[in-house]
Amino acid sequence: MTALPATIPHAAEAAAHRWPDALALIEGEARFTFAQLWDECRRAASALLERGVGKGDRIAIWAPNRREWVIAAIAAQTCGAAIMPLNTRLKGREAGDILRRTRARILFTVTDFLGIDYPALLADEALPDLGETILMDRDWDAFLVTGKGAADPRTDAHLAALTADDLSDIMFTSGTTGQPKGVLMTHGRIIPQVGVWIGNTGLGAGERYLIANPFFHSFGMKVGWVACLISGSVMVPMPQFDVAEAARLIAQERIAFLPGPPTIFQMLLAELERAPFDVSSLRGGTTGAATVPPVLVERIRSELGMRDIITAYGMTECVNITSCRPGDPVELIAGTCGAAIPGNEVIIAGDDGRELPRGETGEIFVRGIGVMQGYLDDPAATAEAIDADGWLHTGDVGTMDDNGYVRITDRKKDMFISGGFNVYPAEVEKLLAAHPAIGMAAVIGVPDERMGEVGKAFIVLRPGAEASAAELLGWARENMANYKVPRHIALVEDLPRNAAGKVSKIDLAGS
Repeated sequence: MTALPATIPHAAEAAAHRWPDALALIEGEARFTFAQLWDECRRAASALLERGVGKGDRIAIWAPNRREWVIAAIAAQTCGAAIMPLNTRLKGREAGDILRRTRARILFTVTDFLGIDYPALLADEALPDLGETILMDRDWDAFLVTGKGAADPRTDAHLAALTADDLSDIMFTSGTTGQPKGVLMTHGRIIPQVGVWIGNTGLGAGERYLIANPFFHSFGMKVGWVACLISGSVMVPMPQFDVAEAARLIAQERIAFLPGPPTIFQMLLAELERAPFDVSSLRGGTTGAATVPPVLVERIRSELGMRDIITAYGMTECVNITSCRPGDPVELIAGTCGAAIPGNEVIIAGDDGRELPRGETGEIFVRGIGVMQGYLDDPAATAEAIDADGWLHTGDVGTMDDNGYVRITDRKKDMFISGGFNVYPAEVEKLLAAHPAIGMAAVIGVPDERMGEVGKAFIVLRPGAEASAAELLGWARENMANYKVPRHIALVEDLPRNAAGKVSKIDLAGS
């Protein structure tokens, strides 16, 4: 691989120079070359410069995967701003809180995705810093013409001033405090990790990459479309994963690379049996985030033809932590999430923070160039997550073998995964507490055949208050992202507590 660019916009510029006439993006009937994509990014950057956007500003993007998402992000970063992606499943109350905390100046969004009108969700939110909302599905062309075009020399000046130390993005991740935390990432923390990931996956120029992972996640953005800019592969964004549409795109667009959680591959294998489709173009992909049965890896290789499937492990606070490597045996790919990637150190630590002998179980720590700068406006949480020696305490529990390969054996305390999304009970409890009838709430994850796990809320009503479980579920659906909504509600007289007076979730799990 040639020398890596310093920043994401520099990656877009370099791709336009290196592969000007090669396909960069496929979206329906639309086809964009790398030169055309960079031209669009420059036009959008000029339009943002007309609005005075510059270093230190935060630009929010609340939309599904689409080409305007990529262009808006690169344009904002070219101006020196940091982007602030919002999960498309958030409700107005949740999005409004994040927009206020980041003091976002401009919001890029859409009027219709899965029947949701995003601006309407914010109608009742006070957003004193938000100066403009730009609708990607209605106002995009009108927005572009407000600038001075792709040749605007101000764009070159801002790009020249952009460095690896500048803030790239603020992605929000939930935590045990119950309030989402903004993860501060710089360009220099992202680009080298993406470079290593490209090497491990073999992603190459001209390969068509189906990106179903949401752009508001590190996976969909950083080892999604950013990886395409660096490797010269072709972005094929999916607004949401639909197995029949994925099968059509794989066959019609000759998809070579496809990452995702194990469930995506299980769905594709089932679809292949139900309605066979052409998989001859598929070469590789990555999976992880859950235990991967060895038989699934074998089927992905033999039936889907993805000979270069590997497992990896990362998080918002550090894009890539560990990864398997091409050629690793099936047992390692299925049974581990790989070894530390170059640039990272990974250890298994005991309660005292010291490294444990190989094979012992403890918390996974990572240190390296990819670890976040910190949490937005939260030095206490940053100090809790990153210790004085620079180790990021992941909160995940695991073991490491003699060759450095890591196996995750437990999840972060209390957190559960529902349909591929991390759900943090403390955050759901905080949201439930806003209901006037709820006095106390405790949430745990319970098994679910389709979703893996779903939330169960144990609720104590306020004295004199009346509310049914159905009413509370309806309110929850209106006020929080659907993956956070408890699927079961139990109205109880009190919650079990331990000797310290804290709610005992172990007792709840047994009830």
